[in-house]
Amino acid sequence: MKHCVTSCLSKGVFSKFLFHNVPRCFLFRVSSPTVKAAEEQGHREAEMSSSSSSSSSSALETEIFQYIDLHQSGFVENLEEWVAVESDSVQPDLRKEVIRMMALAADRLKALGATVNSVNLGSHQLPDGQNLPLPPVILAELGKDPQKPTVCFYGHVDVQPAKKDDGWKTDPYTLTEINGNLYGRGATDNKGPVLAWMNAVETFIALKLAMPVNFKFVIEGMEEAGSLGLEQLLEEEKQYFFADVDYVVISDNLWLSNRKPALTYGTRGNACFFVQVESGDKDLHSGTFGGIIHEPMTDLIALLDSLVDPTGYIRIPGIYDGVAVLTEEEKKLYESIEFDLEEHKNNSGVKKFLYDNKEEILLHLWRYPSLSIHGIEGAFHEPGIKTVIPAKVIGKFSIRQVPHMDLSVVKQQVVEYLENVFSKRKSPNKLKVSMPLGAKPWVADINDPLYIAAKRAVRTVFREDPDFIRDGSTVPIARMFQTITQRSVIMLPIGAADDGEHSQNEKISRYNYIEGTKVFAVLFLEISKLHGQLQEASNTKTDN
Repeated sequence: MKHCVTSCLSKGVFSKFLFHNVPRCFLFRVSSPTVKAAEEQGHREAEMSSSSSSSSSSALETEIFQYIDLHQSGFVENLEEWVAVESDSVQPDLRKEVIRMMALAADRLKALGATVNSVNLGSHQLPDGQNLPLPPVILAELGKDPQKPTVCFYGHVDVQPAKKDDGWKTDPYTLTEINGNLYGRGATDNKGPVLAWMNAVETFIALKLAMPVNFKFVIEGMEEAGSLGLEQLLEEEKQYFFADVDYVVISDNLWLSNRKPALTYGTRGNACFFVQVESGDKDLHSGTFGGIIHEPMTDLIALLDSLVDPTGYIRIPGIYDGVAVLTEEEKKLYESIEFDLEEHKNNSGVKKFLYDNKEEILLHLWRYPSLSIHGIEGAFHEPGIKTVIPAKVIGKFSIRQVPHMDLSVVKQQVVEYLENVFSKRKSPNKLKVSMPLGAKPWVADINDPLYIAAKRAVRTVFREDPDFIRDGSTVPIARMFQTITQRSVIMLPIGAADDGEHSQNEKISRYNYIEGTKVFAVLFLEISKLHGQLQEASNTKTDN
């Protein structure tokens, strides 16, 4: 439901006197020395705060929302300008466009008054030997008040490849509004959310409001190509750029629902495996050698078939031993989550899932590991028939692991299991199992002050509490920031489940883009409130 203020404003209900002499800053009061009590602050605030303070807060939010509503056309135009840049980081011939996009982002931050440092990361080598420059990473900051918390926002402005011929209804690099949806590559992943955050900052500046927090920005242009060079930069800046950061906000994922907002507190990791079976140094004719040799493809198919049973259960011994125990607190979160099973089934194009109820589906998407087989390299895959026995084939599969599975243990379990299965076949072929890529899972504490502040911000704008969800995919950036900075990290999406990130006809609705801007603006206020309360509580405890 759209915020009631928006509806009233559009009807001209609010009179000018509501905004007359509105205070330009907040007076925050301490309602509790604990995070749990801070969660109840909304109820106690009415008892402990004066009526003038309460109405001041409400009026200020109203003023902020009014500015955002009145300037939404300009915000959409900004997104149109950004979407027009074909900042595809995957295609080498478009690297200049990615670099141009980084310059646009830097200019936008400078216009807000931020100090911007575009860090040169050098170059990287492509498989063909070509050296290609890496786009710079933006490290920017706005505000250095030691009395205020510092919030760091991470986002990326590169995009996945897109062509009209891929099945787009519109030109992917021309932002097109249809029935309230803004279609264009990068609209939701991730240019829209990055701009929404900047729009929220602009609102405070334009209204000459005191900034409730200090801001830092980390904007990159290689996320879709693996964030090359970013982790090393974050490590190098740990004691410098991140020294005074209190909270990290990432908005690079989607809601679970098309209409209900969500906060993401966990993602699965991913361990990718190659299983290579080799018989000799050349392919053979099946008419000449078929029936008298141990064929590598036969061995490989048997190995891949042994990994998972028909119910999706992973057959590798010990693989579930490291999975964190499901607590009652977490189990209850799944009961209230809005999830349309039939809609999800329709989106997938399949007729039946392995499980037939919401809780089991979500648990196996987020909370438990899964194993997927992705392909076979070296096998004939072109149309038609080729009666060849390939000499070497490589099967590819991955395991989405969850807390508290250990990557090194998972690798050992997979290798030992496949070697054991292979040995029972008595094949003379050579087996090689490797794990070329491993990304760890990430999980956050939903009782952390940052999540409490975000929950309040969502409730203020959307008039309902968000779902607390996990993501079944892997988002390395969340764990990267949490591990390196040792700060609270939240994933706060503003895009809906049907936005189609990475797909044809990617979009973000105008509603989500504008209301998301409001959520970010209120988040600044809520972080400031809770941070002040926790600092005061800490000082009180120290004094006592």
